[in-house]
Amino acid sequence: MTLNDTAKEQLGSRERAEAQASPRGRLEAALIDATRANQVATEKMDEVVGRALGINRTDARCLDVIDRAGQLSAGQLAEQASITTGAVTAVVDRLESKGFVCRVPDPKDRRRVLLEMTELARKRSWELYGPLGERGRQHLERCSEDELRLLIEFMRLGTELNEARAAEIRAELEAEQAGG
Repeated sequence: MTLNDTAKEQLGSRERAEAQASPRGRLEAALIDATRANQVATEKMDEVVGRALGINRTDARCLDVIDRAGQLSAGQLAEQASITTGAVTAVVDRLESKGFVCRVPDPKDRRRVLLEMTELARKRSWELYGPLGERGRQHLERCSEDELRLLIEFMRLGTELNEARAAEIRAELEAEQAGG
């Protein structure tokens, strides 16, 4: 199927235009576009929340990782946030100085320290993200349980695909650095 130049110009690359030639292709392209736009909007939200909290993007990402985990070690934080163990020390020091994170003894191993969010961080996060959650909840209330399961599956698949591809690219970069 050959598309005229106007269609190519409107739809983007030739491959993308050809993929969108069918109703299914247009739906898949719309889903990809919506996902990408959501990622950009999420980045904007996270950036402005970081500014409101007085922390940088890496620190904000680490605070989110800590919040989702409840408690975790500095090594686990470094792994989950994809930062070095050296960098995690500076992140934790900055978050602790802001009153957003505290170090607590690991009840299973007294030699180890775990990180957790403080009530101040939870309060400030709720002030900033709470209205977003409330607005989203209004839309989710209209979804059936099956639709919610589909949304969860889609988000988990996206996470899995992104993490796997990021690992592949990291491995390729490391191989290039080792060989070059």
